[in-house]
Amino acid sequence: MHLLLTNDDGVHADGLQAMIATFRPLARLTVVAPDRERSAVGHSLTFHSPLRVRKLEEQESYVCYSTDGTPTDCVLLALYDLLAEDRPDLVLSGINRGSNLGDDVTYSGTVAAALEGMIHGVPSLAFSQPRSRPMHYETAARVAVRMVQAVQRYGMPSKTLLNVNVPALPEEQLQGVQVTRQGHTEYSQRIVKRVDPWGTEYFWVSGDAPRGEPLPGTDFGAIESGYVSVTPLHCNLTHLEQLEALRAWQIDLR
Repeated sequence: MHLLLTNDDGVHADGLQAMIATFRPLARLTVVAPDRERSAVGHSLTFHSPLRVRKLEEQESYVCYSTDGTPTDCVLLALYDLLAEDRPDLVLSGINRGSNLGDDVTYSGTVAAALEGMIHGVPSLAFSQPRSRPMHYETAARVAVRMVQAVQRYGMPSKTLLNVNVPALPEEQLQGVQVTRQGHTEYSQRIVKRVDPWGTEYFWVSGDAPRGEPLPGTDFGAIESGYVSVTPLHCNLTHLEQLEALRAWQIDLR
């Protein structure tokens, strides 16, 4: 297989390096990743400045590029230039340093990269792991291999990406895999205002770590119980259950 690897923690991040080390004996790899930390940039594109790409390494069946763009930019650069004549079979994004559960998927550059691959017709998976000391990226990378094997065997649902979160545990302590729905995240945000030495105000977006209720069947519940969480996501944000209720409003513009 030909795999496109990317992330939002940067090309040198430990999670991405674990993916590279695990998959290099198994597949042909192209890595296109940000040259710096680009976490929480969501599904953003770079429109108002040029993108620069640097080839960091090339060996047989392996090439690695970095770019000053976002994770979404990385996927577009790969699909429409770097790999335009040699499209990958799968896009793998991660392993993210920190989980992507519940509403956090809307902020996640890791999930956004997989979303971009899916939009352009390439089966895509995002991999994340809760922050811990130590991290267990090797566990998550081996789970990623199992997920790729499952995709090879069963195929990917149309217009769907798989958001995979792996508990930060040694592999032998994993309880199994659960297919889950997206949970709900509760945020406690703060804006910290300060003044620089020249008297100009500046701000930090801050707050406590987001929390989610570990309900059965949710991504939060699976991770809390030591299971790998696999959540199918798609682009359509329509709240189907509310369509009839809104039609009953009978909004009249006359």
